[in-house]
Amino acid sequence: MRSAKPLLLVEDDLDDAMIVKRALGELGIEKELIHLPDAEAALTYLRSPATAKPALILLDLNLPGMGGVKLLETIKADPALAEIAVVVLSTSDERRDIVDSFDLSVAGYIVKPANYASLVEALRIVQDYWSLNHLPACHN
Repeated sequence: MRSAKPLLLVEDDLDDAMIVKRALGELGIEKELIHLPDAEAALTYLRSPATAKPALILLDLNLPGMGGVKLLETIKADPALAEIAVVVLSTSDERRDIVDSFDLSVAGYIVKPANYASLVEALRIVQDYWSLNHLPACHN
């Protein structure tokens, strides 16, 4: 049975999105995964009263258009969205991106590993920390 609070993956690379989905499945994370390809689509989803707010957002920084850092700034500035936990999942290991992300209160920052096994392990740490299978249902 799926929980009422999905996970939101904001990722423009379809291959990366499929790999994350596969890794979450391998970890037994039963939450629905909503995949959106850009920041604008993510904001539309997050602001819609018809959608459940996610338990966690996995956010790529290198997005077309608005970009991940700007999306993160927008989420954290919106009182209706600010409490949603965000974990950055990005290829960028630039110190500025990491510092900017933590300045915007991300729950974690994962540099996309070069191999699948490392990604599974990184997501396992997120799962253990946030207990993704046991978060309470959202009342939003």
